[in-house]
Amino acid sequence: MEIELKRAYDSPHNKDGYRVLVDGIWPRGVSKEDAKINEWRKEIAPSSELRKAFHTDSLDWNDFRRRYLKELTSYRETLRDLAQRARKERVTLVFASKEERHNNAEVLRQYLRMLK
Repeated sequence: MEIELKRAYDSPHNKDGYRVLVDGIWPRGVSKEDAKINEWRKEIAPSSELRKAFHTDSLDWNDFRRRYLKELTSYRETLRDLAQRARKERVTLVFASKEERHNNAEVLRQYLRMLK
């Protein structure tokens, strides 16, 4: 399964494969044309409450990860198509966060790898 992560502010590349924006809000200052997004899955972004708690340091990484994984279970069936695509071709999850290691795209990648 080939699932890469990339910030929305980094230039798209042909090697990115199928690019999926996984944030609930479009990245500020990035045009839709320049982003080269194939699909925007805003429904699978963390809830506003969860996102705000994490960004204001009310939640640590482990709590955020645990709670977001729980939220993702309600999208299990709709995420199967993305997991299946990643088995056939490279999928790049695009996110806006400045934090490149601890972000919703990383948790989503872990979740997609668990789906069968």
